[in-house]
Amino acid sequence: MHPLFLSSAEFWSDQVVNGLTTGSIYALIALGYTMVYGVLQLINFAHGEVFMVGAFAGYGTLLAFGGDDVTGFTITIAILAALLAAGAASMATAVVIERVAYRPLRNAPRLAPLISAIGVSVFLSHLVDDGFLDGKSQFYPQIFPTGNVGFGPMSVSYLQLFLMGSSLAMMAILYLVIQRTRTGTAIRAVAESRDNAALMGIDVNRAIVITFALGAVMAGFAGVLYGLFFSSIRGSMGFIPGIKAFTAAVLGGIGSIPGAVLGGYFLGLTETVGRELLNEIPGVNLPNQWKDVVAFALLVVILILRPNGILGQRTTKRA
Repeated sequence: MHPLFLSSAEFWSDQVVNGLTTGSIYALIALGYTMVYGVLQLINFAHGEVFMVGAFAGYGTLLAFGGDDVTGFTITIAILAALLAAGAASMATAVVIERVAYRPLRNAPRLAPLISAIGVSVFLSHLVDDGFLDGKSQFYPQIFPTGNVGFGPMSVSYLQLFLMGSSLAMMAILYLVIQRTRTGTAIRAVAESRDNAALMGIDVNRAIVITFALGAVMAGFAGVLYGLFFSSIRGSMGFIPGIKAFTAAVLGGIGSIPGAVLGGYFLGLTETVGRELLNEIPGVNLPNQWKDVVAFALLVVILILRPNGILGQRTTKRA
């Protein structure tokens, strides 16, 4: 094989792997947006900060295990403990947000809970950044084993394999919970009609709280994976991934769990591969920041052509 062709194949395969890696994180966060919207018709703009809380909970857990000094089998235990701690912290945060900021406004005009969500987002971001960290970034312990697995011209690091594999497993478990359990049936019933679900004996408040909790657990897991992959975390870290995840949910069809997953991977690939494809045009040399421009331009195009998203469902009126 010609060396130039091999080099080109390696470059594009690396872009695909990077896109799938970031897409996995977007997909996990997007699940929270799409579940809450499906049940309450509410865009939970504080979800990015729920993701941030999970990242810091995982960070603190890894430090408790010894930080960069963790070795051997303890690495596995430390990462699992970090994921569990992150999921628990994010879940607790989301449940408190739902009870304090959203439930009192459930019957208010739609603009009121939206403003409340933005307010909670700004409060949590500044509370962590200015109240605890003095605006400084924290760096995740680099404990994950280094190394790569080769698939032809494609090279995938152990961390990327773990991130993509664990993300897929978490999303599959969530989908099974929603589709195959009584709790999931209750959530889907409330999403169809809160009034009818209440008449059937379903505890609507409980179903809504569980919806927030499940989405938050996914965001907490994503926070740990983000920290392990990107290393740096801070109180304001939730804004951009949160907006990207919301974009992914809209791309896939907000309210659809498979759509959120598809939208996350689609957005991740578009950011990386799409920008590099544009750079193949003679005279074009877009910097890395342009990946956001490419991603949101794609969002505009898809919403023009398909307003409900790729897997969007027709909206139904509530009883």
